[in-house]
Amino acid sequence: MLFPMSDLTIIIPAYNEEVSLKHFLPAVLSFCEEKKINLIIVNDGSKDGTQKVLENFSAHSCLKSIRNKINKGYGGSIKAGISAAETKYVITIDADGQHYLEDVEKLYNEIVSNDADMIIGSRKGQPNSSYYRGMGKSLIRGIAKLLMPMDVYDINSGMKIYDTVLAKKYLPLYPDSMAFSDTIALVFISQRHHVLEIPIQIRKRVGGKSTISTITAFETIKQILNIVVLFNPMRIFFPLSVFFIIASIAWGLPIILTGKGVSVGAMLGIVTGIFFFFFGLVAEQLSLLRKGKL
Repeated sequence: MLFPMSDLTIIIPAYNEEVSLKHFLPAVLSFCEEKKINLIIVNDGSKDGTQKVLENFSAHSCLKSIRNKINKGYGGSIKAGISAAETKYVITIDADGQHYLEDVEKLYNEIVSNDADMIIGSRKGQPNSSYYRGMGKSLIRGIAKLLMPMDVYDINSGMKIYDTVLAKKYLPLYPDSMAFSDTIALVFISQRHHVLEIPIQIRKRVGGKSTISTITAFETIKQILNIVVLFNPMRIFFPLSVFFIIASIAWGLPIILTGKGVSVGAMLGIVTGIFFFFFGLVAEQLSLLRKGKL
């Protein structure tokens, strides 16, 4: 069953995407006008002709253009788009032309028919642009799944549709960086919202240059740790506590059995483990207070 899409806004962050927008934007505008969808494109301080391209298409009533005078980052751009959205749902797609518009309709129908809060467009099985980037994504997914139980695979997909009210509710928690994609998914999951995942197709970028780098991967891992500590700190502190206590006992017990007394290093490790445990309890209480304010 196909649902009318007038309560959907497409958000596209654009940084130096003059080439890709010239090819990609006409099709997006045609699609939005046909389906009565709102379109918000955030020009994130581009230094090329991105703004000029947007001005050339300003006559289209479905298009709203937001211009950041300086570059605020991928997440900062999407946050600006979310703040400006007035529809029930928003969906993010990239400005490089990698996403298919057919998948926009596919994700929209899924979120409506399943009464979900977020649908992630999964690229599982799709080829990565490079082996290096594929390894980075696998590492990020592995760390996220280790620290936070989840059923979804592609948390850093750039194509996600979600409830606008919920997205605005957690707006202060999202980073301005490329880690936005992972973080918003983890926030929804940690807060027990209905998050699903369905497969999508991707194509090679039309033009421009990707800004994803090794620094992006480290930033993403840091944000994952921030979210886990914010909402479920014992997932980190309890394993650390157990590790230090068990390792210290294993180190010190043979020394005790040989009659050489108690190892100072073993005692220090046990105290460190106890410290991590109680620190985790305090962090857990603070987490409960934060949750009560959301």
